[in-house]
Amino acid sequence: MGMADQFKDKAEQLKEQARQAAGKAKDEASERASRGRDRSGDETRRAQQEAQDRMDQDYDA
Repeated sequence: MGMADQFKDKAEQLKEQARQAAGKAKDEASERASRGRDRSGDETRRAQQEAQDRMDQDYDA
């Protein structure tokens, strides 16, 4: 095995590692975005419930 082959193998190995790292980063970003959407939905529902509670209190008084 010549030096050129060794460099070629190493380049392929590094390329595969980079591809895996990029895929992992993409998956993590997608998961964070999904959690953010879930959280914003919870906040929206909570704000709607608080507004409804305030309105109910105003009419009860």
